[in-house]
Amino acid sequence: MIKQDIVDAVSTSTGLSKVEVETVLNHAFDLIIKALEKNDKIELRGFGTFSVKYRLPKKARNPKSGDPIYLPERYVPVFKPSKKMKINVNEKLIDY
Repeated sequence: MIKQDIVDAVSTSTGLSKVEVETVLNHAFDLIIKALEKNDKIELRGFGTFSVKYRLPKKARNPKSGDPIYLPERYVPVFKPSKKMKINVNEKLIDY
């Protein structure tokens, strides 16, 4: 599923135009990104939590060539799904 599929589904179910739905969706994504840039945590009840996690510098290797590389310290966005989402996904995939 891509963003356009979500826009189409929401537009169909709400009666809003695709342009309106896409504008709202883009704005919501922008707000999430801006909050993560400020190291804020975004909690969407029943869906999950977005946050930023600090990663220490470390040695790694290029899987293609095997050459060692150095990864500097960095911050990475992470998503933790809600318990409800985990249960629903697990039930649906087991029935599949």
